[in-house]
Amino acid sequence: MSSDKIQKTARMYALQNAIRFDGNANVKAVVGKVIGVLRKDGFSPREIIPIVSSVVEEVNNIQLDTQIAELEKLAPELLKKEKKERDFSLPELPDAEKGKVVTRFPPEPNGYLHIGHAKASIVDYEYARMYDGKFILRFDDTNPENAQFEFYDVQKEDLRWLGVEWDKEYRTSDNLEKHYKLAEQLINQGDAYICNCSPDVIKEGRFHGKECCCRDVSCGENIDLWKDMILSSTEGTVLRLKGDMTCKNTAMRDPTLFRVIDKPHPIHGSRFRLWPTYDFAGAVEDSISGVTHPFRTKEYELRDECYFRLLDLLKLRKPHLMEFARLSIDGMPVSKRKIKPLIEQGLVTGYDDIRLPTLRGLKKRGILPEAIKQFVLSQGISKVESTVTFGIVEAFNRKLIDPTARRYFFVKDPVKLVVEGAPSKEKSIIFHPTDKKLGSRTIKTGKTFFVPKADMEKIKTGDVFRLKDLFNVKIKEKNDTIFAEYAGEELISESAKIQWTTDDFVKMKVFVPHLLFEGDKYNPDSLETVQGFAEKAVSTIMTGEIIQFERFGFVRIENTDNQVTGFFAHK
Repeated sequence: MSSDKIQKTARMYALQNAIRFDGNANVKAVVGKVIGVLRKDGFSPREIIPIVSSVVEEVNNIQLDTQIAELEKLAPELLKKEKKERDFSLPELPDAEKGKVVTRFPPEPNGYLHIGHAKASIVDYEYARMYDGKFILRFDDTNPENAQFEFYDVQKEDLRWLGVEWDKEYRTSDNLEKHYKLAEQLINQGDAYICNCSPDVIKEGRFHGKECCCRDVSCGENIDLWKDMILSSTEGTVLRLKGDMTCKNTAMRDPTLFRVIDKPHPIHGSRFRLWPTYDFAGAVEDSISGVTHPFRTKEYELRDECYFRLLDLLKLRKPHLMEFARLSIDGMPVSKRKIKPLIEQGLVTGYDDIRLPTLRGLKKRGILPEAIKQFVLSQGISKVESTVTFGIVEAFNRKLIDPTARRYFFVKDPVKLVVEGAPSKEKSIIFHPTDKKLGSRTIKTGKTFFVPKADMEKIKTGDVFRLKDLFNVKIKEKNDTIFAEYAGEELISESAKIQWTTDDFVKMKVFVPHLLFEGDKYNPDSLETVQGFAEKAVSTIMTGEIIQFERFGFVRIENTDNQVTGFFAHK
């Protein structure tokens, strides 16, 4: 009786393991599972191991669809993957009250959003929802040299794809006249002054901690100069805060608050020519818009002192400012400063290149918004700088798409295989090993097939292998065309299972991304083009669907003008 219990337990877990791995159970994995289950009943590994080995061999000789049918009768609960719910919640905010938290995401409309922006926007958005608060989308467009009209809408599209919605939207540039009044207040208080020193002189003074003579000009004269800056063609003058030129924090050595930029703005045209810097606009907007918990990256930490000094001088409400570490991914440039030159030099195809961490590149590659969200929340809001691998993003994505991605056959670098005596078949093959609801397709087969060149190089004349989900063949002759003979239907333990297509195939390319940078050096081999044949059913897949090419990986399909192209997501 004891051996019957081992047999039954082994059968269940051998079937489960086989179904998870395309019909081939792993003896060691099943042994470990059975020992763990039966140890409490007093069974020893010595009793268990030989029975499990025998059962696994039997199970591996059964077709996958038969394995699934048997496990459905024997233990249907084992067909469902155990889902361990992971906690992706953020830590509580300091001094936060339900219904009163206001966060904001302030992108500059100067390019496409990337995964670093995703981190900022998701953190801000999730905190607003966590506290039943309000989330603001604020376009920080106070540099007309960088702001571009198209990116206001482009960035909103990117955020919506990411699943981020906002309660209020506005542009910092729309509040410019309020900024002018606040700047004038600082001048009248004697807390800011007009400086007409050259950039080199200003830099030198800050380095040595020396005040410039412009600091001694009266408030009245500064107001006149200020009005000239607003209305006239005054060039080379800036408004500076009276900070502390001897402060150890160099960000407090009379930072620039306004500067003249005589370029048309994408929204306001030539209406304004005097624009606030990030130090001024960021502090003022966070306060007057009601933001309670603004986040920014750690690189701005030294500028916090200036942020709060300005709000003190202007007698404006002070938010609870917080910082987190920038997102750094090994081999992927997460900043426009690094991405833009790649595009200008033609080293990548555009902002949606699948090697880039832009949201459009990730979407084209087949990375789901929910995977990005889970990745971001898993990183948290720590200020500790670290570099992660893109494999973490892939792991989250794999868990999301594996249960629903339909499986197809794809043959990389195909070689022709002719099987003498092969029976003509109409073979029905399921799209997913564990979810029959995803359906199946029927493939008509004859004696001509195409198989991967790499697999054929490993197989010798006289060897027997299996055309996956079909039948066995024995190699007779290897030339440019492989000649073989039909070798029966019965599964042979440990024999190779080879992907195949018939002579009714879809010719296609799959673009495979690799690391864009190796260290600081551009990798010229970062985009691989794989040529191959896919089964005919692939021609009916709609653009945007993510499928799995068995033994190759997950691929996002684009199907336009009867041309099917694949973009490799990950294994």
